[in-house]
Amino acid sequence: MSINRIYGLFLRHFYLITRSFPRILDLIYWPSIQITLWGFISNFFESHSTYYNNAVGVILTCAILYDFLFRTSIGFNMLFLEEIWSRNFTNLFIAPIKIGEIIISLVFTALIRSLIGLVPAILLTSPLFGISLMDLGIHLFALFLSLYLFGITLGIFVSAGLLRFGPSFENIAWSTMFLLAPLGCIYYPIEILPEIFQKIAYLLPLVYIFEEARNILIHQTVNYQNIIQALYLNGIYLIAAISLFYYSFSKARKKGTLINIGE
Repeated sequence: MSINRIYGLFLRHFYLITRSFPRILDLIYWPSIQITLWGFISNFFESHSTYYNNAVGVILTCAILYDFLFRTSIGFNMLFLEEIWSRNFTNLFIAPIKIGEIIISLVFTALIRSLIGLVPAILLTSPLFGISLMDLGIHLFALFLSLYLFGITLGIFVSAGLLRFGPSFENIAWSTMFLLAPLGCIYYPIEILPEIFQKIAYLLPLVYIFEEARNILIHQTVNYQNIIQALYLNGIYLIAAISLFYYSFSKARKKGTLINIGE
């Protein structure tokens, strides 16, 4: 595995992002608008609900965490789609570059994309709503790590589908997070879901992440079992996603569909 090749592919996407004002604006605009919107909605809930002692803090924090997850997953997919749309995916192997190097490069670049959009949104929450993610303490890192791993995992799953089925699988890239969001219990406790959906939800690391975020903010206690369980499930799904990506690439190469993947 070559660090130079990984760094080279990282630079390609980094320059595509940072040298384009519309791309940067798009990354910053949507998270900032969404966080601001949820902040005002949370203010309304706090005025008309007694469920949360700090509705603004709880809902807005969960909104920020979810947006980080969404941006990470979509960011990975967008980077992979950039290679498909430009019909450059097969050209990468002239380097020659390995599949593992492509994945590692996109993983780090997706993080940069997510932070470009998320940092300005986080900075808005303090002056507008008096909310700081630091209220989660040192456990904030563990929650962000779990969300990052799950976002990357979803991105790899979708990219494997793109390799296997081509650009027709592209719509799945945009809908994956929206399909999982109801089961992720982002803004409400898992008890709200019907029992059959609760069983499915417990198979996702999202439930443990957001339940723990609310637990810390509302009860000021930490349940390390939730954090460990989220990381454990993330590890399983990440290994499965990478394995599926390699399998899809192998199938596409044997069928000769790689050369037509951008068409």
